[in-house]
Amino acid sequence: MGKYEDADLILKLYDLRREETMRKARSWMAAFNPESLQDIMDVATGEHNAYLRMVMSYWDMAASLVNNGAIDEKMFNDANGEHFFYYAKFEPFIEELRATFGPQMWTHLEQLVMRSSNAKERLAKMREMSKNMAARRAAAAAPKTPADEQPTQTASGATSK
Repeated sequence: MGKYEDADLILKLYDLRREETMRKARSWMAAFNPESLQDIMDVATGEHNAYLRMVMSYWDMAASLVNNGAIDEKMFNDANGEHFFYYAKFEPFIEELRATFGPQMWTHLEQLVMRSSNAKERLAKMREMSKNMAARRAAAAAPKTPADEQPTQTASGATSK
């Protein structure tokens, strides 16, 4: 397959990511930070089950296309990074997940991600980034206290609220 065909498939995958329900699923997944197998099991049996399955099966499918030579791996990884972000959330629990749901779970995604140079370090950084993002979202969503409303002095000496 030529570079044009590879690029065309990557763009088609991008279009699938822009579909409305997929956008909602990806947004939800970005905020989901499992800390245990139980967190994942709760989602797998709860209202966001479809979002979890949609996002992870999408990336496993896309990885399968790369792993089987339908898309050039370098080109795919140059154009995408989101698959690392999502896999990082589940990598600490992957063996437990496979014991529960089957040994084939997300194997295509894992193969693609783990072939990357410094994969373990990159996944650890992605997990840390995800936790930091969650902490910032929580802080932004927290109710303001009277201390938060106090005027502050800027470096120029002006007072702001």
